[in-house]
Amino acid sequence: MRKDYILAKRKYAISGFVCIIVIIYLVRLFNLQVADDKYKENADSNAFLKKVIYPARGLMYDRNDKLLVFNQPAYDVMLIPRDVAEFDTLALCDVLNLTRTEFDSKWAEMKNPRKNPGYSAYTPQKLLSHLSAQDYGRLSEKLYLFPGFFIQKRTVRQYSFPVASNILGNIREVSAADVERDRYYRSGDYTGDLGVEKSYERQLRGEKGMEILMKDASGRIKGKYENGIHDIAPVSGRNLKLSIDIDLQIYGEELMKGKIGAIVAIEPSTGEILALVTSPNYDPSLLVGKDRGKNYSDLVKNPYKPLYDRSIQGVYPPGSTFKPTQGLIFLQEGVITPSTAYPCYRGYVNGLRVGCHGHGSPISLKPALQTSCNAYFCWGLKNFIDRKGGKAADQLTKWKDYMVEMGYGYKLGVDLPSESRGFIPNSKYYSESFRGANWSANSIISISIGQGEVLATPLQIANLCATIANRGWFYTPHIVKEVSDTVIDSSFRKKHTPKIKRNYYEMVAEGMRMAVLGGTCRGANIPGVEVCGKTGTAQNPHGKDHSAFIGFAPYRNPRIAVAVYVENAGFGAAYGVPIGSLMIEKYLNGSISSGRKGVEERMLNSNTILSSGVKKH
Repeated sequence: MRKDYILAKRKYAISGFVCIIVIIYLVRLFNLQVADDKYKENADSNAFLKKVIYPARGLMYDRNDKLLVFNQPAYDVMLIPRDVAEFDTLALCDVLNLTRTEFDSKWAEMKNPRKNPGYSAYTPQKLLSHLSAQDYGRLSEKLYLFPGFFIQKRTVRQYSFPVASNILGNIREVSAADVERDRYYRSGDYTGDLGVEKSYERQLRGEKGMEILMKDASGRIKGKYENGIHDIAPVSGRNLKLSIDIDLQIYGEELMKGKIGAIVAIEPSTGEILALVTSPNYDPSLLVGKDRGKNYSDLVKNPYKPLYDRSIQGVYPPGSTFKPTQGLIFLQEGVITPSTAYPCYRGYVNGLRVGCHGHGSPISLKPALQTSCNAYFCWGLKNFIDRKGGKAADQLTKWKDYMVEMGYGYKLGVDLPSESRGFIPNSKYYSESFRGANWSANSIISISIGQGEVLATPLQIANLCATIANRGWFYTPHIVKEVSDTVIDSSFRKKHTPKIKRNYYEMVAEGMRMAVLGGTCRGANIPGVEVCGKTGTAQNPHGKDHSAFIGFAPYRNPRIAVAVYVENAGFGAAYGVPIGSLMIEKYLNGSISSGRKGVEERMLNSNTILSSGVKKH
């Protein structure tokens, strides 16, 4: 019995071992014949050349149907390494206008799997991109001398205007990570990089086509396989209609020449961005063609960072443009009424001093907005944070919740990449900052006037202005209006309504109107247009103060809301106000009135970079 038992065990063990071998063999056979394309590629490459047909990338237009971005033909030198026979290298170098060293470098880069992931001797590989029209013509005539080589046609971007690079973005060659992340791409393809090109890549890129060509035993092309019935036609990318007004964008970029900062203009009723200016900027055509790499490197090294989109990435202390938010919170929380008056004898004095400029005292909300009184909003925050029966931490949490509802502290969700969130401090932040010690309103009083730890993007500041213009609601700001005649994503049609009563927004709008009629924004007066505005002078520990402004017009049924931020430019009335009012007038009237031509000329010709003494940023 013992012997029979042992024999039975051996039989099962041998049977199991054989089964394992068979399974391994079947799995390997499956991988070779089905899962792994390598052998299929080897077989197919002997008889066929599968040539990718790249689709035309979608076009871009502005809100008035002016063409902004279109395509022009470009040509790449391709080859199938396995099919390349002996050829005259120097003759090819002569045709392509390359030195032998440059050719050898490009050949080695093509065969390097680290730089060219997925390299295979059996599939088309790119040797050289962006042939000039002259090089393309010469190579076409002599292509028969170089077996295994062929020309791949594709398109590259061309721009109607040398502006809006931060909005439009550009395209670049895909990386190994791009190829791994999305099977649509293969080495040598292009993808959107920065701006709309990146955020709407899937809509713009279209779908590739395929042309199947037959080859003879010598690798020569004999024509289409079965008369092309197996070919796949490419599908062009979808066109985009942007919300920007290109004339306003051009004008804004002209006004910001010689300055560091941003302008954001929004149509309040829709959330559509009319202009998104960052300065310094660059011509988008610099990142097209053979010199893209060199030009990109130069832009990266530029000390003024033209690749940095200050309109959505820059985070700044908002200064006095922040004061309307405080007035709204204090009204909603019952800390003040429209008639509540606080003293200001050139500042807030209550155990510490926050300076202010000369104006009447005591002062109520609307005149405080008109004159940009610091003391008023300091007193309001003190009475809110140090409220009797409440804890400072709880009150600050409530304060932050209001700020978040108004679009601060988190990304707004604009349809552009790399938006910054800004910063609104919470009670935990201050508890850690003060190492657990008790803190009060006086400890954080500077946040009431948009200083201290508060940081915001120009987009967030402009969005506040649009919210006030609407008297209490906003749509998420966005840059694309339509995708191939289809209305934008529904997420941009969701109305956001902070929990603050409409009539309080009306009071703040009245205060901003008073600021233009006889306050800190008098320079924003436009003949025949009722403008509302608020200046901001943001303290800068690293140099001259920043000049800021928010404004909207007309007072009733507003069509435009603007935020301007000019670094190291001094008082808000010095640069923020005139630039903002010129943008408003240009959009509403189409031109600048004769009486304001002097203001326009001064803004166009001024250079705050030089006057501030700033060497680098």
